Amino acid sequence: MAKHEDLPIPVFSSLDPVYGDGSQLEEARLRFDHLKAKFLQVFGHPPDVFARSPGRVNLIGEHIDYEGYSVLPMAIRQDTIVAIRKHDAGEGNHLLKIANVNDKYSICTYPADPDQEVDLKNHKWGHYFLCGYKGYYEFAKSKGQDVGMPVGLDVLVDGTVPTGSGLSSSAAFVCSSTIAIMAALGANFPKKEIAQLTCDCERHIGTQSGGMDQAISVMAKSGFAELIDFNPICATDVQLPDGGSFVIAHSLAESQKAVTAATNYNNRVVECRLASIVLGIKLGMKPEEAIKKVKTLSDVEGLCLSFAKERNSSDPVLAVKELLKEEPYTAEEIEQITVDNLPSVLGNSPTSLDVLKAAKHFKLYQRASHVYSEARRVYAFKDAVSSSLSEEDKLKKLGDLMNDSHYSCSVLYECSCPELEELVKICRDNDALGARLTGAGWGGCAVALVKEAIVPQFILNLKENFYKSRIERGVIRKDDLGLYVFASKPSSGAAIFQF
Repeated sequence: MAKHEDLPIPVFSSLDPVYGDGSQLEEARLRFDHLKAKFLQVFGHPPDVFARSPGRVNLIGEHIDYEGYSVLPMAIRQDTIVAIRKHDAGEGNHLLKIANVNDKYSICTYPADPDQEVDLKNHKWGHYFLCGYKGYYEFAKSKGQDVGMPVGLDVLVDGTVPTGSGLSSSAAFVCSSTIAIMAALGANFPKKEIAQLTCDCERHIGTQSGGMDQAISVMAKSGFAELIDFNPICATDVQLPDGGSFVIAHSLAESQKAVTAATNYNNRVVECRLASIVLGIKLGMKPEEAIKKVKTLSDVEGLCLSFAKERNSSDPVLAVKELLKEEPYTAEEIEQITVDNLPSVLGNSPTSLDVLKAAKHFKLYQRASHVYSEARRVYAFKDAVSSSLSEEDKLKKLGDLMNDSHYSCSVLYECSCPELEELVKICRDNDALGARLTGAGWGGCAVALVKEAIVPQFILNLKENFYKSRIERGVIRKDDLGLYVFASKPSSGAAIFQF
């Protein structure tokens, strides 16, 4: 029997397999009816096909996917649906027209040219669709698939993943766009190939994504979190304990990953790369060899483990503690070790050069310590779930690991913010077993592990202690609270609908 990741994206003729039954299904029917009516109103034709991809919450394993390490997210019920119609070759105006059911997003129009550049200096919401468009054509070409001459596409987007929430609204959009384009062009490919493709697509927007968001959005299964491994991408089902539930709460600080990449997200990618090269050199590699071969901290983990083993330890962090200094490094200090200038060390990539322009110094010790310790917590989490511990002890262990993860993200990786710190503290003060920031950080959401029995009261307490003052200040509307704090069970992954 084919592995889950080797199967193509499922194609359904009804909503039930994805949205289940009851109120969630009824809500989905209303959304799709509205989407069809709006499409007809905007474009004068019905759509050919729909694609949906969910957002995700990462339970543990933050900022380590781009370092080659496994992560443990689950899909949530909030998703992005893309309705699409492919023009006939004879229709004039070969344009991509991308509209949104939310009127705050104005229509974006681009030429139907897969080779066009994405204008990163002029950020538009439609760029995420363009990423999928460019990426799919590159992928199809590499597979030897004849996609014919580019023609116009009419596109309508409906997303319920809050933007800037750290719940992967951008990946849900890129994945659903790419899958919609693929479906409109009459093709389908294995999930693992689409997961890798959509990860490559998002790099067109200028974020050096590690692939977790796309992998879970494409490969999730209802009822399971997934341990996502990379190189090659694959997913292992993780059955969470029945007695616990995950509550997701938005800090109301928007995390703008693409906009702040040079100082936040991509800065950390560069610091990790430099930490791995410096560790490689200090552990015996020649500078030119380390620069050429070492891309991530996972590439030098073996050397760190050998170093630790000689000192009767199995912890790669020991090498970090002994070989890297805690004080931030200047560019000049790193260049003395690498015997090469930093732009050259980083391959003169545009996103890395933006980081170098913005950075005053580099915290190599802290970033490497976080990555190695967080990678171990992911496996400790998975092992706890499958252990023979009582349910009570399992939940306590998972909560402790989440708390440790938050401390590491906040103190060593410095990707938290005051609002997230306040929210995480309120979660713990109100009987969360564990709480941590989730997603890229610098805003967005916290995720809390809570005993199932107290979920309604826990959410009420969050509303009272965190959201009430913000409603009074007009930051959010009381009627929208359900978008900002909710409990979630693991949802299903990407799908294509043809009615």
